[in-house]
Amino acid sequence: MFSRSGHLKQHTIIHTGEKTYECEVCDKMFSRSGHLKRHTIIHTGEKTYECEVCDKMFSRKENLKRHTRIHTGEEPHECEVCYKMFINSENFKQHIRIHTGEIPFKCKVCAKLFDQSLDLELHMSIHTGENPYKCEVCGKMFNQSRFLKRHMNIHTREKLWKCKVCDKIFISNQNLKQHTITHTGEKPFKCEVCDKIFSRIDRFKRHTITHTGEKPYKCEVCDKIFSCNYNLKRHTITHTGEKPFKCEVCDKIFSRFDNLKQHMIIHTEEKHFKCEVCDKMFKHSESLKLHMRIHTGEQPYKCEVCDKIFSRFDNIKRHMIIHTEEKPFKCEVCDKMFKHSESLKHHMRIHTGEQPYKCEVCDKMFKHSESLKRHMRIHTGEQPYKCEVCDKMFNQSRGLKQHMRIHIGEQPYKCEVCDKIFTHCGSLKWHMKIHTEKKT
Repeated sequence: MFSRSGHLKQHTIIHTGEKTYECEVCDKMFSRSGHLKRHTIIHTGEKTYECEVCDKMFSRKENLKRHTRIHTGEEPHECEVCYKMFINSENFKQHIRIHTGEIPFKCKVCAKLFDQSLDLELHMSIHTGENPYKCEVCGKMFNQSRFLKRHMNIHTREKLWKCKVCDKIFISNQNLKQHTITHTGEKPFKCEVCDKIFSRIDRFKRHTITHTGEKPYKCEVCDKIFSCNYNLKRHTITHTGEKPFKCEVCDKIFSRFDNLKQHMIIHTEEKHFKCEVCDKMFKHSESLKLHMRIHTGEQPYKCEVCDKIFSRFDNIKRHMIIHTEEKPFKCEVCDKMFKHSESLKHHMRIHTGEQPYKCEVCDKMFKHSESLKRHMRIHTGEQPYKCEVCDKMFNQSRGLKQHMRIHIGEQPYKCEVCDKIFTHCGSLKWHMKIHTEKKT
């Protein structure tokens, strides 16, 4: 409900998409005069508001006000559901939608829904190709001001918040806060069903759905259902082909932010986390945690269909495909069908001959990153897989798997001619020559 007709009129513009105010410089249209006024500052570069602590300049008074909270630590907005605190009302409003599931912003071109106006604005640039924000230093163009801001850090190196443990620096206090949890190990969110604890509220919320089995979010294209809006969002990208996340160093684009984050490691050599068993170094605590399962043998993920267990979530995810016949991705060359876009991408390299992964030591080329990783162990001598019976080390998991058959007496390969059984597939192949030679 609205107390004034003017307020109602302004609100209805969200639904109608009517834009009557035009920028005279770049012809961009706006629904409100205030929005146009704010936009014109991009072209004038005018910044009249200065922070008294760090001398940073701002074009708007409310931006300065929000900025000063970085220095004061003030977080005036509290979520009544999960008690999370926020510096500004906009972030608070966006957060509330996690609990309500509200998705009020709709794309007029492809009908895709968004819970934030900024996300819709970013998405629209895919249809329009518009990049109105230009870096004055290197001339690079961006479709959103926040991406230009982030890019500018490359030139200015302005990072105000430093981790006292590992000296890593961050643009915002919020990012630093999230990072420090990797050192403290603090996990304040506990599941009441299985007692599992989490460092972040979003991960805790995603986990709780595994107990209820609730899947309220449905894909409008293929009717697939999801337990949370975040997973639905990620899934819809498989239909649209949208890749909104771009690497500022090499311009490679990604459909998911976590993929971009992972990719960025290529451009930095910084590794803070060390394995106490084999001294291997890692850039993230999460990577070290996953690696430790090689040594501990921990396999926390169980398939509900066949009871097979896995050490990593992405492995069980891939495994689950065995239990479904859905294959939405088709190769245009040979008509072979795939369950994942990534699998199709890898398959296409058979037709194109593309080998994007190069060994820096011997220049050998590979089609897949995993193949390069395995190959690199030839040069490094790394053998991360250890036999718990005789302590023999292996550079590949399959080597350890084959070796274990010696101890357990498993011989899964049988000759169809004479019924002789073998521990390894290679041994059976050699044996088969006896029968083929007899025939000739």
